[in-house]
Amino acid sequence: MDFDFRWLLLIIPIAFALGFLASRLDLRQAKRDPRDAPQAYFKGLNLLLNEQQDKAIDAFIEAVQLDPDTAELHFALGNLFRRRGETERAVRVHEHLLRRGDLPASERHRAQHALAQDFFKAGLFDRAEAAYRALKGSAYELEAELALLSLYERSRDWTHAGEIAHSLESRGTGSFASRRAHYLCELALQTRVRDSDAALAQLKQAQLLAPAHPRAHVLEGQWHLAANRPDLAMKSFEALLSVQSSSFNLVALDYAKAALAAGRVEVALQILRDRHQSEPTLAVVQAINLLAPQNQEQELMAHLARQPSLNATRSVLAPWLEATRPETAPLLLKTIDIAAKPLMRYRCAACGFEAAHYFWQCPGCLSWDSFPPRPVEEL
Repeated sequence: MDFDFRWLLLIIPIAFALGFLASRLDLRQAKRDPRDAPQAYFKGLNLLLNEQQDKAIDAFIEAVQLDPDTAELHFALGNLFRRRGETERAVRVHEHLLRRGDLPASERHRAQHALAQDFFKAGLFDRAEAAYRALKGSAYELEAELALLSLYERSRDWTHAGEIAHSLESRGTGSFASRRAHYLCELALQTRVRDSDAALAQLKQAQLLAPAHPRAHVLEGQWHLAANRPDLAMKSFEALLSVQSSSFNLVALDYAKAALAAGRVEVALQILRDRHQSEPTLAVVQAINLLAPQNQEQELMAHLARQPSLNATRSVLAPWLEATRPETAPLLLKTIDIAAKPLMRYRCAACGFEAAHYFWQCPGCLSWDSFPPRPVEEL
């Protein structure tokens, strides 16, 4: 049977119409998809700028549902969850990104870094450590090592902290000698319980690593004094004077006790008076008075002339009140003590945290060497 070419007159217009219709549908879809997702995305940004985080999260969730393949929306949503403390939801978002097979290597590393931050914020240090270590060789390796250093300090893992600090120093990030010296001192404090000689060796290592760092000399002198080796204690404390004289205030009384035990009172008195002449502090005056109690009032009055303080005034008034007003002396001295106590606290220069005892690392902001070795009253 012959083909009737008249059918072509019908088929061709129909095919053209279907093709045109299909192209219009594709065009509408293409226009709608990039319009809907950014609209929700910009809505979320606007809410975030207005500090409406709850509504911003809802908008970002909507945007992710409209365009689930957009990694940037997932990162924005995960970071919002972490900032709000909703670390479980942040972890789920970033783990979802890592499970995607189409994610480029750079975005995968970014998701791994975000996941490590989630674990750190949640206090899951073991999982955070594994996540940060997985970033070795990536663009986030330096940030990961800095985070690991903070993590090991928080968990008081001084051995691993020292390894990370050495790695950072070797790559030219900066000098970590003082921190590494602190880590060795912390390890020495742990070692001393079972092996005092090994602990002293760690302090020597810290002194070689950071010659200008005072902590190892302070601990070494105090340990020699406790072990009834006053001559060695004096040697350590005198070395501290040449290393960092301001920190000598922390051990001035210990130095005087070592001098008494070693029978070297005159030598110590001369050193202490020279120290007070260059930097008058109450701790040095108290050390002088321990070695020469007969001149106590004279030394205190000379100190008050140079460095007026409530605590030094209390020391001058105490003997006179006890001798002339024995019935009211305790009450008066107690009142002075209450007023003077806050002034004898140490204050962190980084965050303002105050403590009755000196700290090498601030308990508030975890900064090292941020406490001046003088109480608030003498700053």
